[in-house]
Amino acid sequence: MRLGINLGYWGAGMDADNLAVAKEADRLGYAVCWAAEAYGSDAATVLSWVAAHTERIDVGSAIFQIPARTPAMTAMTAATLDSLSGGRFRLGLGVSGPQVSEGWYGVKFDKPLARTREYVEIVRRAMTRERLSYQGQHWTLPLPDGPGKPLKLTVHPQREHIPLYIAAIGPKNLEQTGEIADGALLIFPSADHLEETAVRHIRAGREKAGKTMDGFDVCPTLPLAVGEDVRALADMFRPYTALYVGGMGSRKQNFYNQLARRMGYEKEAAEIQDKYLSGDKQGAAAAIPHELIDSTTLLGPVERIAERMQAYAAAGVNTLTLAPAGLTLEDRLASLRAGTEALERAGLA
Repeated sequence: MRLGINLGYWGAGMDADNLAVAKEADRLGYAVCWAAEAYGSDAATVLSWVAAHTERIDVGSAIFQIPARTPAMTAMTAATLDSLSGGRFRLGLGVSGPQVSEGWYGVKFDKPLARTREYVEIVRRAMTRERLSYQGQHWTLPLPDGPGKPLKLTVHPQREHIPLYIAAIGPKNLEQTGEIADGALLIFPSADHLEETAVRHIRAGREKAGKTMDGFDVCPTLPLAVGEDVRALADMFRPYTALYVGGMGSRKQNFYNQLARRMGYEKEAAEIQDKYLSGDKQGAAAAIPHELIDSTTLLGPVERIAERMQAYAAAGVNTLTLAPAGLTLEDRLASLRAGTEALERAGLA
């Protein structure tokens, strides 16, 4: 099993620290460094900056938001980043959510599965550097009855095939991801529930496409905090978990809340959402069961983290992405080093 890191969003007050974290991960032999975007920093600029200051580690978008860019623009960006980084780019895509898609980008959040499928088809077609034409429900290239003509990508990517990942949570999205992508970006993954909530759906998609799980990258992100007091460490992540389970999306369209329910926290997920949407964020954080946080993070001393890593590897994880927590840069760098040590102790390096 390989390790990755997720820097989250740029511009949150830790930018200089984030670059130091990426460089230390590069030195330690981490496989990939992911960067996110929502409605602040864009991931492409951050990844080009990180790639310029590192030597070996891959850089990946987690995610490029599908409503933010046309598929042809995404192909251009992916090809450019792969060229600039010397073949170290991984393309992660996702539909985002209805609030961001419609409120920030002005793009209707409808038929996300069909939209994603078409998007991936166009990106892959553009990356072959053949002249691009496409007839779909959501995109038509070139536009009919106009001056447009089929064009081909002029940039030469470093590699013929750039790994393509999709951020997926729901069963249908996970199945389609297994069918059309090279990897799945997962969030709030519990090793105990990973087979039922994610891997079996991905496997069904692979089988639908006539493929096995060989070569497919199951890539969850987990916050990491090292220390002796597991409950105190878990409490650090209560606001983070409450935001996603309680407030990320609407009452009807909160994919993280639905995931918590599928993990067996039906009653608790409802209470967390009720409190969060009513403005009681502290009450929502307090309502989160310790077990929900503990099972979706890596907490404790190195020995405990190593045991958890073994559980994730047994559940089918190929790349375990860490989000190292800490009050200072030294804390975060120490967490990175602890991650490497735990992987070695687990016999997974």
